[in-house]
Amino acid sequence: MTQVKICGLTDPDLVRHAAQAGADWIGFVFAQASPRHVTEAAAASLLMQVGHAVPVALLVDPHDAQIDRIAALGFPVLQLHGSESPDRVTEIKRRTGLEIWKAVGIAETEDLVRAGSYEAADRLLVDAKPPPGAVRTGGHGLAFDWGLLKNWTSPRPWLLAGGLTPDNVAEAIRLTGAPAVDVSSGVERLRGLKDRTLVEAFLTAAKAS
Repeated sequence: MTQVKICGLTDPDLVRHAAQAGADWIGFVFAQASPRHVTEAAAASLLMQVGHAVPVALLVDPHDAQIDRIAALGFPVLQLHGSESPDRVTEIKRRTGLEIWKAVGIAETEDLVRAGSYEAADRLLVDAKPPPGAVRTGGHGLAFDWGLLKNWTSPRPWLLAGGLTPDNVAEAIRLTGAPAVDVSSGVERLRGLKDRTLVEAFLTAAKAS
């Protein structure tokens, strides 16, 4: 069964709802440029609602002090969604001892080759590259050419992200063989605000694939 991460939750009730509906991971965004940004103080209360889901802290080019504060909140997984180099990922892994995910923007085959350089990452998140001039590194609701993943063998466990919705996630899984998927804007009716019905529909479609 495909695993699912619901990312960018900011409301305790929706966190609890997503967990109860079957989300495997729930992501909290600590990048201030995102409309889904949560503060460290808010995250402490949100974590109380995750149930059996695994909480994931999404960070963008974090400095050591932020990493230490987030780790102290009790997050078992850090998702690095900025321009972190392979060496920086290794450094963060050694510093925290936590499970580390690295998001890699994909627009061409060479980007998949670059993904293999993150040897310290426990898991890769294969996402669409942000559009030119974008302030945010993710959450744009854009898909990349899934055909690029044909015959690709990931060097790490991985998730597919970028432009996924309840309507296309089953097809995305079929075409790419993704063992796990990540959604944020695809389960929103208003920017930054998750919709319960869409969250349920996404989980149903993904887990039936």
